[in-house]
Amino acid sequence: MGEGLFLFENEDSVLFWISSAMKTFFDTIEEVSGQDAASVVLETTGFRQGLVVGEYFRNLKGVNVKEAAALIPHTYASAGWGKAEILDLNQEAFTVTVKMQDSWEFKINKAQSKEKGGTFLAAHYAGIFTGLFGKNIWFEVKKDQVNGDEYSVFDYSPSSVTVSKNIHQLARKKESEHIRELEILVEQKTKDLQELIKQISSPIIPVLEGIVVVPLIGKYDESRSEDLLVKTLNNLPKYQARFLVLDLTGLDQEMSGYSAEFIRKLGAAASLIGVDTILVGISAELGKNMTESNINLSKFPCFQSLQHGIYYSLAQVGRKII
Repeated sequence: MGEGLFLFENEDSVLFWISSAMKTFFDTIEEVSGQDAASVVLETTGFRQGLVVGEYFRNLKGVNVKEAAALIPHTYASAGWGKAEILDLNQEAFTVTVKMQDSWEFKINKAQSKEKGGTFLAAHYAGIFTGLFGKNIWFEVKKDQVNGDEYSVFDYSPSSVTVSKNIHQLARKKESEHIRELEILVEQKTKDLQELIKQISSPIIPVLEGIVVVPLIGKYDESRSEDLLVKTLNNLPKYQARFLVLDLTGLDQEMSGYSAEFIRKLGAAASLIGVDTILVGISAELGKNMTESNINLSKFPCFQSLQHGIYYSLAQVGRKII
């Protein structure tokens, strides 16, 4: 009491209340790290602590594997770790079964209202037998007291599963989740950008009575072309348009056959509702590329400037700007 020391098996030790202090410890790890990460942390810690115990008994003179396997459950029981039995120990096959009942981990999991038992102790015994056998051992859960069984049972055998692999697997999972979160963010931002482009690009501008101007900007793919086509055709009757002036000044100069086909299709669709299409803003380079597209746009009146296109439209109905 004077030195504040607690000794167990001649080693400096410490006691914690299970369903209060230790539960809080486990809950906090999960809260900070997340349930998946906390599980790997506890499993890894359990294994590495067990490995120290197994190697200690393996190097203990005068004590063989079976004797060590008999001593360990009694030592742990006296320390309040619960009842454990070592069954079917096979030194040649490096296999063993451990039966546990009312362990401190079970009590914590029960206090946490878990539906599945934790793996600290299962991994701890995997570490013990890895140390005793000198061969990597892992476990398989056969019964789970947390899940309603009378006791928990774990089978142990040689395995390629290691705590390091589990850590790397968790890291890759977290990395994949982060990448997916970024992909979702990019998809959403792309969608928002596409919606913005739809709103601000190729506006429909009623400049004078019966005359609507639509500036074409950049390149047009199938989706963008279809949106503009529907938007334009739906709005022409609203403005009582007689003339649709397509301003190609901002159109990509390396005009593709797809863009030329889109202009032809838009003009043809407008004519079906009684609207004449006029093309303006055609530079020498754009005119050359339009010709090479092998799509005939010559049936539409063409002008270099928007001003000339509007003057032409007015002249067709006997009007002019004064």
